[in-house]
Amino acid sequence: MFYTHDSLFPENQEKLVITAAPYGPGFLPGDSDDIPVTMDEQVQKAVDCYNAGATVLHIHVREDDGKGSKRLSKFEEMLGRLRTAVPKMILQVGGSISFAPEPGQEAAWPGNDARHALALLEPKPDQVTIAIGTTGMNITELMSARDVAGTSLADPAMQAAYRDMWLEAGPTFYETNLKALCDHGIQPYFMLGHIHQLETVEHVVRNGLYMGPLNLTYVAIGGGAAGRHPSDLIEFALRTPDGALLTNESLMRSMHPTNAIAIALGHHVRVGIEDNLYGPRHERMTSVQQIAWCVKQAEHLGRDIASADEARALSKIGVTYSSVDETLQNLGWAPNRQPGQRGRPMWK
Repeated sequence: MFYTHDSLFPENQEKLVITAAPYGPGFLPGDSDDIPVTMDEQVQKAVDCYNAGATVLHIHVREDDGKGSKRLSKFEEMLGRLRTAVPKMILQVGGSISFAPEPGQEAAWPGNDARHALALLEPKPDQVTIAIGTTGMNITELMSARDVAGTSLADPAMQAAYRDMWLEAGPTFYETNLKALCDHGIQPYFMLGHIHQLETVEHVVRNGLYMGPLNLTYVAIGGGAAGRHPSDLIEFALRTPDGALLTNESLMRSMHPTNAIAIALGHHVRVGIEDNLYGPRHERMTSVQQIAWCVKQAEHLGRDIASADEARALSKIGVTYSSVDETLQNLGWAPNRQPGQRGRPMWK
């Protein structure tokens, strides 16, 4: 992204889009009082997050016994309820579905066929998240003993189950997944752990494999993705094209300083107990309280909060493009080089 001399003034920035991830698939119900279990509780949590200022809902679903659900019928039940309870909210299904480990087994992402089947959900979500590039996903790497104290992740067996987790997202997966989502009118939402995955997305666009808006999250959770160094956040932002909608995600208490940076820079934020159970001083903090914290930070900086309708417009829900050139131009990337062309390609 290109920052002009007046980019940090709030009147020139996009209104802030807040994504809530309140379902905590990596935790068990006893790990926090803020984990909704029943379907009624999960729907009410969405309502509470929306009322607090979140306009995007990142969705995972639990079975009645509290375990993360892998049943698409359960996701469809949830989506149907949410369309009534929070009709304007952007509904974003997590492409990992549920990676919670079974007793005695390692944590693992579902197979590719299960992830492709998310394109068939009815009612349709607005977005499904997609990973680009096979990578490690050790979610415990940046968690301290204090972070996991009193939770199931303090159990060495659970630590071991998550330590060697990885996700398969090679070209065969993401090319098939992008096509399936687009064919069914669902917007792919890119979850990128570092710049090199962003470079792959650019390659995908330049080769005509995706022609649509670029909504993405910088996933700084360590263990194979970016960690906590702020220079990585800044470099990722600099490499993100101007036409993208960029959201920040971090892990545990680093959520707060990195979200503060994102709000100041004009980016967007993600919060919720999926990523963090704590406030800045290690006090327990609910998903709704995390949303309120971001709203307050935005108020301090004079930045407006996007309404649901404004968030939909910024995210370009339902928008597609008809050519590679149209896609590149709308995203803010330079045109493809033509045969024999020298110098830097530019739009005329």
